[in-house]
Amino acid sequence: MAERPLSGDSIAINRRYLDSLLVESRIVGAVHPTAETTLFGEHFSTPVTTGALSHLKPSMAALATGAKQAGALCFIGMGDCEEMESCAATGAKLVKIIKPYADRDEIFARIRCAEECGFLAIGMDVEHSVNIRDDRDSVVVGKQMKLPTIEELREYIESTKLPFIIKGALSVKDAYTCEDIGCKGIILSHHNGLMRWAVPPTMLLPDIRKAVGDRLTIIVDGGMQDGFDVFKAMALGADAVSVGRPLMEPLAQEGPAGAARILTEITDELKAMMVRTGSPDVHSIDPAVIHPVDWN
Repeated sequence: MAERPLSGDSIAINRRYLDSLLVESRIVGAVHPTAETTLFGEHFSTPVTTGALSHLKPSMAALATGAKQAGALCFIGMGDCEEMESCAATGAKLVKIIKPYADRDEIFARIRCAEECGFLAIGMDVEHSVNIRDDRDSVVVGKQMKLPTIEELREYIESTKLPFIIKGALSVKDAYTCEDIGCKGIILSHHNGLMRWAVPPTMLLPDIRKAVGDRLTIIVDGGMQDGFDVFKAMALGADAVSVGRPLMEPLAQEGPAGAARILTEITDELKAMMVRTGSPDVHSIDPAVIHPVDWN
């Protein structure tokens, strides 16, 4: 029996939506902006963060070093406590995103390690708990996952004093639920296309921001390529924007300096849009500068 072809490429859908958002100019009387921001109580030079990447070359510690050099928050994906310790040794500000392991001891062990290593926050990418083609719990890099219940998520959140972030929220309903169980932030994400036909995170962003106000830190993930994408997400209500794939090759070829260079270039592109829209800082970006256009 032939395999049914996959359709509804959420990465392509997200790209098409981002490219449909046009930006008006407000250059008259503008000033040179700052991209500085505060996330989870810490100061950063940019709202551009690394994506929650894993198994990178030359190392995850190299990514953390690059983020530190750029003054950016660094998200760390899969990896054991030894890797977390090596990343923490760089002095970078870190957030650990934990997989929804079936083995709860693995989850609690990583929570404890993040605390001991001085991580800024922790989270869980709940969207990676199930397969793309069926509702069965997935296996990721040989590790069995489990779709966490609300009660289990509450237990993980209440087990730590660190801010807890849910990665994979992609609706107002999920945002309300995350707030209700004690989360401090959410990452709007479909995990690089794991959910077919997913609504682009930036499309849902204004409604989610309106629903939760400032009660949750909102980070946007999903195919962000440059500072122009970042600007659009910031204008629509994001507190920060995660960038993943653009960092991978420069990191592999140049090490930490490559990652720092890309993060800095993306931040410069963001500031270029800010000055052209009369936005002196990231909190002053007016959503009214964004104009969706239907090209059909």
